[in-house]
Order: sequence, then structure tokens, then C-alpha cells
Amino acid sequence: MSAADAFRRAWRIGGMRVRAANGRVRIAALSALHPGLSVDASASPCFGVARISLTPGARLTIGANAATEYRPGLLNLVVYDGAEIVLEPSSWLRTEVGAVNLVAHAGARIVVGREVMLNACSVSAQREVVLERRATVGPGSRIYDFTHDLDDARRGHAAPVRIGECSWVASDVTVLPGVTIGAHCVIGARSVVTRDVPAHSLAFGAPAQVRGEIGDRTQAG
Repeated sequence: MSAADAFRRAWRIGGMRVRAANGRVRIAALSALHPGLSVDASASPCFGVARISLTPGARLTIGANAATEYRPGLLNLVVYDGAEIVLEPSSWLRTEVGAVNLVAHAGARIVVGREVMLNACSVSAQREVVLERRATVGPGSRIYDFTHDLDDARRGHAAPVRIGECSWVASDVTVLPGVTIGAHCVIGARSVVTRDVPAHSLAFGAPAQVRGEIGDRTQAG
């Protein structure tokens, strides 16, 4: 390794250490300001550059080894009165290709399970959204557990959403209220999921329909 290469490597490592230290300081400051914020010491210090907004009575838990990237402003965690967001151990909120947005409205709950990866996508809840262990949601996808009012006679509604373990929701998918996607499913790109999808199903389309079977995805990337 040349002297120039060694210098550049040392510079990069030094910069990473400074960013990590700054992130930990900001997390500590946020935790002091917000009693509802709990961040495990082993979670990525990059959570320190996230936009974290908690109103009184809100709770945000970031578990052991939870990870995100150093992308200031691309991770948004918004939790309103009486609401809760839980990032379970080893979950990954990936912001390399775009923003990850999690919004829990008053009284709602979002659970991002163990080893779940959310990649440049959005989750918004008025009731409850649960992503079970090793589920993956791709870029541009949106998960909503509520609809808006169309007019005075046709009001919106909310119903819990659940994404089963080891399931893969591909890119630009919309998942609507009341939907349960079973374990080990694959939802094709640009689908609109309006009804339940049984476990081990391949589903796609708008609205999404079951079009095949999926085997065990325990080891699938």
C-alpha cells in the first residue's frame, strides 16, 4: 500500500469514527429530551442523523444491532401521541437508494421485526402494522393501514396490516388496510395488495392475485 493510499484509508477511518461519535452524542441528547426514546447501545450510531420526531407520550425503541446508513435526512421516524414504533434487534432501515419513512399516528403501533429490511420505502399506521422476522420491503413500496375520506358519505377506515416472516414485498408495491401477507410470500413489483395473500404464495398485479407457489425462503436473500 502506497503512502497516499494509507493516508486516504486513515482519513476515511477517522471520518467514520468522528461520525459515529457525533451520532452517539446526538442519540444521547435525544434520549434525554424524549423519555419515550430507547436506543440499545449496540444499535448503529447512524440513527443519530435520522429525523426523529416524538410528541409527548410517544415511544420509539431501537433494538440491539439495528442498523441504518449515514445518510442525513433520509431516515424519518415520526411518532405521535400514545403511538409506538419498535425496531427489533438486527432490523435494517436501508437508506442508500432513498428515504425510509415510518409514521405512527396517535395511538398506533409499528413493529419492524428481527432481521427485517426496509429499503427506501414508507410505512404509515393509524392502527397497527407488523412486519415479522426477516420480511423485506423494497424501494418505493408503501404500506398503509388506513384510507382517507372520499367525501362526507364515504369515510376512510383503518385496519391492521401484517407482513409474514421471510416474505418479500418488491419495489413500488402498495399494501392497503386490513391485509395479511402470509409467511414466505413474494409480492411482485408495482402490485396493489387489497386482500390477504396465503403463505407461500407468489402474487402480483393491480389488484394483486395469487399466481403461483413459493417454497421456503428462510435462507433466501
